[in-house]
Amino acid sequence: MANVSHTRGDISSHPDAPEMQARYARMLGGRDVALVDGPVFLLGLYCAVSPWIVHFTTSQPALVAHNLIIGIAIGLLALGFTRAPERMYGLSGAMCAMGIWMIISPWIVGTNPDAGVIWNNIIIGALTLALGAVCAATAAKTMRKS
Repeated sequence: MANVSHTRGDISSHPDAPEMQARYARMLGGRDVALVDGPVFLLGLYCAVSPWIVHFTTSQPALVAHNLIIGIAIGLLALGFTRAPERMYGLSGAMCAMGIWMIISPWIVGTNPDAGVIWNNIIIGALTLALGAVCAATAAKTMRKS
């Protein structure tokens, strides 16, 4: 009787092995910004809970919902950057736009914001913009390599 069971062995003789190795090397090469994923997630988490940390839940109810939603969106972007970087780093520009929006949002969404609310959103926005720019630059560099 013939042996038809699959045995595990070395796949180096597989015809697609060189292509798979090259693809794996490209994917690992695109992870230059892996150290940015964590800070982006933490920034999103802070943005989501900042109304309770800075204590503007009663004075700025519209900004509470706004910061919560934007914070969750930034956190989801960070998770996407970690999970599928080759697909998600194209959204780095969206993160930059979210940073700019966070900087101007206290005056657009809020009503007579105080200095604490303004500085909180400006710092979150500036960090989001900076981290988004790092991700965008790395994505552009990775695209030029491949």
